[in-house]
Amino acid sequence: MARPRTPLLSRERIVAAALRLIDDEGLDALSTRRLASELSVSGPSLYNHFATKDELLDAVVDSVIGEVDLSMFGTTGVAGAGGGSWPEALRDWARSYRAALAAHPNIVPVLAQGPGRRPNALRLADAVFGHLVESGWPRGQATRIGALMRYFVTGSALASFAAGFPADAEVYDAADYPHLGEAHRLAGHRGTVDEGAFETGLEALLDGLALRYARLAERP
Repeated sequence: MARPRTPLLSRERIVAAALRLIDDEGLDALSTRRLASELSVSGPSLYNHFATKDELLDAVVDSVIGEVDLSMFGTTGVAGAGGGSWPEALRDWARSYRAALAAHPNIVPVLAQGPGRRPNALRLADAVFGHLVESGWPRGQATRIGALMRYFVTGSALASFAAGFPADAEVYDAADYPHLGEAHRLAGHRGTVDEGAFETGLEALLDGLALRYARLAERP
């Protein structure tokens, strides 16, 4: 029996092709017709796996979230309980989360809307919240910390601060912008500036949270 010319269609193959298309050309490039062409199948065959484009996009977003490492939340997070402390866990998770988003920046605007019904996104939320509560944070504060960290990480991945400054030195007239004489150099150091900003913000957040955590322990 002859083999089919193309691999059998599956949800995983469709999601992978859709993500490649979004990575290469942006969200607007994703359409049933274009995706079917990329996969060498008929458009209607896609609907056997995804009823709508929104359902497909949810699966693509969830596949990106599935790249985030959650192993640091495998213990209670209490120092000496077989794993790192909650600040170390949040630090490692935030870095992994940002790395996943940085690898697929075009999907970030959709991802930033929240977990919805996406399984990997809900597992992520459950892991972060559970770890914080088991580490001694009140449930209400654990919820707010989870939200805060998500805002920070997704915000850092939405765009490059450094790349937003034109490389043309003439833009920054000293009479109008006396402190931006070196701003034209920022775009050329995009990686260093943006990575440094993320790390500075992450440490500032964790330092602030550590102070709040210490105050919790002081309460009668």
